[in-house]
Amino acid sequence: MRISPHKSTAKVKISLEVNGEHTEVAFAPHKTLLEVLREDLGLTGTKHGCELGECGTCAVLVDGQPVLSCLVLGLASEGRSVKTVEGMADGPTLHPLQETFADLGAAQCGYCTPGFLLTAEALLEANPAPSRDEIKSALAGNLCRCTGYIKIYEAVELAAARMRGERSEPRHESIYGS
Repeated sequence: MRISPHKSTAKVKISLEVNGEHTEVAFAPHKTLLEVLREDLGLTGTKHGCELGECGTCAVLVDGQPVLSCLVLGLASEGRSVKTVEGMADGPTLHPLQETFADLGAAQCGYCTPGFLLTAEALLEANPAPSRDEIKSALAGNLCRCTGYIKIYEAVELAAARMRGERSEPRHESIYGS
C-alpha cells in the first residue's frame, strides 16, 4: 500500500485481484470496498443497499468467502482476491446460477440478485449438494423484497444439480409449503 498526496487529499494505492485479474487502484482511505468497486473500478453490479450490513445486497467474495462490502474498508482488500457478479460468467457463457436464476424467475427486480448469486456460489463451492435447509441458512443474510425466496431456493438447487452433471428439473413449491 502506498499513500500519496493527490489534489490536497491523501489517496492510498493498493494491489489486489479483481475477477481474476491483477488490479491496482487508488482511492481515499475512508472508502469501503463497496465504494471502491463501484466508484473507482466501475463494477456497478455490486449494489448499495442498507449500508449497515443487514441486507446482503453488497455481498462479494473475498478469497472465496462471502463478505458484505459495505462493512469492509477498501484497504482491507490489499493483496486479496475479490470476485463480483461481473466475474461470474465465462465470457458469453453464464454461470449455472445465473442461468437458473433467469430461467426460474428468481431475479425479479434484480437489485438483490448479485449478492444472492455470489453467496450461493460460495455455498456450492463448499457443498455441491446442499439441502434446502442448508441453502436457506447460507442465504439468510440476503434479503429480497420481490420473490418470496422459493424461486431463489429452487434456482440454487437446480444449479447445484446441473453443476453435479445431473439433468434436473426445478422443484416447484407453493408458498404454503412442499
